[in-house]
Amino acid sequence: MTSRAAGVAAASSGFDGTDRSSPAGGASCNEPPRVVIVGAGFAGLAAARALAGAKVAVTLIDRHNYHLFVPMLYQVATAGLSPADIAEPIRRILRRARNVEVLLGEVDGVDVAEKLVRLADGHEVAYDTLILATGSRQSHFGHPEWEPLAPGLRTIDDAREIRSRVLLAFERAEACDDPKERRRLMTIVVVGGGPTGVELAGSVAELARHTLSRDFRHIEPASARVLLVEAGGRVLAGFPESLSRYAARALERLGVEVRVDAPVEAVRQGGVTVGGRDVPAATVLWGAGVAASPAGRWLGVGTDRVGRVPVGATLAVPGLEGVYVLGDTALAKDGNGRPLPGLAQVAKQQGRHLGNGLRRHLEDGSPIRPFRFRDMGNMATIGRHAAVADFGWLRLKGRPAWFLWGIVHVFLLVGFGNRLAVTGRWLWSWATYARGARLITRNPNPSPAE
Repeated sequence: MTSRAAGVAAASSGFDGTDRSSPAGGASCNEPPRVVIVGAGFAGLAAARALAGAKVAVTLIDRHNYHLFVPMLYQVATAGLSPADIAEPIRRILRRARNVEVLLGEVDGVDVAEKLVRLADGHEVAYDTLILATGSRQSHFGHPEWEPLAPGLRTIDDAREIRSRVLLAFERAEACDDPKERRRLMTIVVVGGGPTGVELAGSVAELARHTLSRDFRHIEPASARVLLVEAGGRVLAGFPESLSRYAARALERLGVEVRVDAPVEAVRQGGVTVGGRDVPAATVLWGAGVAASPAGRWLGVGTDRVGRVPVGATLAVPGLEGVYVLGDTALAKDGNGRPLPGLAQVAKQQGRHLGNGLRRHLEDGSPIRPFRFRDMGNMATIGRHAAVADFGWLRLKGRPAWFLWGIVHVFLLVGFGNRLAVTGRWLWSWATYARGARLITRNPNPSPAE
């Protein structure tokens, strides 16, 4: 491992050009406080933006060089958008924040006693205040053997893999003479009836029934079977029951078979077992559970069953000085003691709140105020002209909700260029049913080793 001084100097040189390679116990009197943020998702990026221009030295660490707008990742997976449409380079976003440095690296541990963040390449980054906003990953409910057979949707690589699998299944069906095997190749199972599963199933059905309908000579893509399975009693369980029922009907109008009270019991190479029945399928997509990042293990603290780190009202980790956890990694609770959901709006509000609070605290000693989540509503799109929106005081469905969903998501995209690109592609797709990102980026004929 590289020395502490070398690691800190490489990753955390001062924003004013000075070197911050002081001992890990804290910044010297001539140095600004050092804030290290791990993760450039909604929470981490919001915290960094809130600290921009403050009298602190911020180092933002992420394994990728881009910020990803995860709520629209399903559109990359179903060929509606390209990855660059929903991702923006982190350095570009923060280019005007002169006190914020961006470090490309993967964290594999935290030394809370020495106040060091350890990177996989051997470097160490010292901190006075640490913010962990490392998000979540897909969970296959204790079945890691299912992961390669049923990819989830959390990263750009996941989206590309799903897109390739879906498109490749139609290509293989086109070349297949066996009706039974062709039927299996044209069966797509989506596991999980939450927003990810519903949006994915609806978009796959539209891809098959509209976009691909005239592209093949020997198969009819519109006859593809898209099956959405949910272990619970209804889809979109987090929405009011009336909106949940509407979503199920809208999916069925698209040709999606919706099965509730149908837990997945097995995933194998040729299909799945659902509710005691085997379903032959070439493509299985996972939109069910998630698990938090390994931040709890890094910190050496207890977590809940999905790996979230319990935090106090100010989002600080009890017993650890200067350590905060945000977003999907945090087990934060509302005023009634209920855990806050893993939503982008929760993460973004937490990041902004903590960033502003730390700014005041580090500059003039003001205490950080307790975090209060302001629910801005929940939305999910099902397909063309079909969506649901729940704002508590107002519930929308159908075309009005679909238009509102599009406006909100375009507005939330980072980068003016992204907004123009996505709006243009959506308008073109709406008018023509065309999807331009239909690329198979994996090897269609892998070797046995692959």
